[in-house]
Amino acid sequence: MDASFIPIPKIINGGIAGIVGVTCVFPIDLVKTRLQNQQVLPNGKPMYSSLIDCASKTLKNEGFFGMYRGSGVNLLLITPEKAIKLVGNDFFRHILKNDKNKLTLPREVLAGGGAGLFQIVATTPMELLKIQLQDAGRSASVDKTAGAEGAVKPQKLSATKIALDLFREKGILGIYKGFRATMLRDVTFSAMYFPLFAHLNAMGKRREGSDQAVFYHSFISGLSAGCVASFSVTPFDVVKTRLQTLHKGAGEQSYNGIVDCFRKVYMLEGPKAFFKGAFCRVLVIAPLFGIAQTVYYLGIAERLLAAVGYETQ
Repeated sequence: MDASFIPIPKIINGGIAGIVGVTCVFPIDLVKTRLQNQQVLPNGKPMYSSLIDCASKTLKNEGFFGMYRGSGVNLLLITPEKAIKLVGNDFFRHILKNDKNKLTLPREVLAGGGAGLFQIVATTPMELLKIQLQDAGRSASVDKTAGAEGAVKPQKLSATKIALDLFREKGILGIYKGFRATMLRDVTFSAMYFPLFAHLNAMGKRREGSDQAVFYHSFISGLSAGCVASFSVTPFDVVKTRLQTLHKGAGEQSYNGIVDCFRKVYMLEGPKAFFKGAFCRVLVIAPLFGIAQTVYYLGIAERLLAAVGYETQ
């Protein structure tokens, strides 16, 4: 990164990166949420047997737009979320450099973890609202069928209604339900992802006249780092998803915090349950960050701002 830290173009690039990435992978994220939330039904079988089964049932019962349930709030809040995450990492890397303008690995981990910590301001309410909308069809089916075949149309929900109801009942803390689990997942993810991405990206071919990697290497680096980090924190993601789900299906377990959730999932569903939706999560996060890092490093905002006469150097 340059010696001078200019945040405006980085913030815009982070926002653009988040919107492009989410639009591409959101249906897989919906499938991931439903797989992570499902518990064994009274008939001894889960509602969905696989990623493909979940996607096909959702598409059949709720239509194409059902696959994008909850995408509105995600697209709205992904701009500040990704901007905070990507710009925060750059900022912390900038201020943590030593006298030789270098970063040690522990400082890289600290910079990434710091970015993950700050992003939960936007991530927690975004994830909370998104999960309710994504999981509505699954939980409604559990309530109606109690393990029988068939599915029902999910209840009408909106992010605005959910947010207002939570705010009236519990104040501002209502929309931050599950923030500790979100922090556990995102700080750990970012502490792993950003140093790994930086080292992989540094190995690639440079763009002509620049110290930045060519776009395809940034994409591959983001993809690879995203695969490793997203799979590694899947147990935290499963716990976060369970804790943030407000409406449980008939007969499904409720949890009283992170430790209680870990304990009940392990005792009732076994250790494999902590990796429910792991493949989906990798399919979501890896391309999401590959796309995000590529857009971020292409410097689209710098070109747009330069076109209107804003100085970015």
